[in-house]
Amino acid sequence: MEKLWSPWRSHYIESFKDKTGDEQCIFCIAKDQNVESDGSLKVLDRDLSMIVLNLYPYNNGHLMVVPKRHISDFTELSNAEMQQIHHSIKITLTALRNIMKPHGFNIGANLGKAAGAGIDQHLHFHIVPRWNGDTNFMPVLGDVKVISQDLLITKKSLIEEYKLLLNE
Repeated sequence: MEKLWSPWRSHYIESFKDKTGDEQCIFCIAKDQNVESDGSLKVLDRDLSMIVLNLYPYNNGHLMVVPKRHISDFTELSNAEMQQIHHSIKITLTALRNIMKPHGFNIGANLGKAAGAGIDQHLHFHIVPRWNGDTNFMPVLGDVKVISQDLLITKKSLIEEYKLLLNE
């Protein structure tokens, strides 16, 4: 069986351990950050959820919709949280279509470590834009994924698009 190694992800996750060695939740940290701050990956702040860029994206525009409440079990979501999360996914698809013109999307959640969750203590939903041919020779032969747009540029474009979509 082939293995896909991504050591940069564990380095990123390890960076959120505090001085006692306990892991801090990156989504709980993001919850308190300002969307407009250059140090934040948050692009939309809602009352029950937020949308954040993935620092180590699988593709340009890789976003995560995250409930603000620190839960790991999908069945613990309230109806209001579920409704807002689904609405956030819907407007994210529209925003990404308007900005990046992808040919398709991967949408999903990895529930638990055994299912591949890198951060399993705080539920989150991935939205990954896809383009025909976005798996090219670089990841296949060079074991390298090319992300062609700067995260800060993506963030600014998304913030503006969300404002338009939500009439803010």
